[in-house]
Amino acid sequence: MAACLRFTRRVWRSFVENKGHDQQCFPNLKILDAKPGLLKASLKIEPYNLNRVGTLHGGLIMSLTDTLGSLAVATKGQYMTGVSVDIGTSFVKPAGRAGEELTATAVVTGIGRSLAYTRVDFYNPQGQLAAYGHHTKYVGKSAGHENDVKFSEDGESVIEGKDVE
Repeated sequence: MAACLRFTRRVWRSFVENKGHDQQCFPNLKILDAKPGLLKASLKIEPYNLNRVGTLHGGLIMSLTDTLGSLAVATKGQYMTGVSVDIGTSFVKPAGRAGEELTATAVVTGIGRSLAYTRVDFYNPQGQLAAYGHHTKYVGKSAGHENDVKFSEDGESVIEGKDVE
């Protein structure tokens, strides 16, 4: 398994182990792939994820924009992924029903010393764009954590920091 994927899954585990919002809303989120600046994930839609018309609740997609944007920042080697300063989501089509799989791609569109910018695209089970979001994070105080790493360009190996299995 590539170092970037291992690291990003480790950051996700730290979110879940916190037993906060992420653990309660989408404990079954799967990180499928991670390369520096790019994350692919999926979520099996559960009955508790639905709105009253029986489709995936928009608030859950908004929350996933936050979490997946944060995990996209992690693909750049940052263990602490900062705090949100701006977030938004646009809804295009129904995202799915209970038992179906939502897929998402999160991309770091820019990152500097204090801010990181991400975009998250969500696809329904038919492969159609269901929603897209943007997420700006303040990362100024989160960089330099003892668990931060630097990846090779392809994300296959850690070239600085500790590669923890």
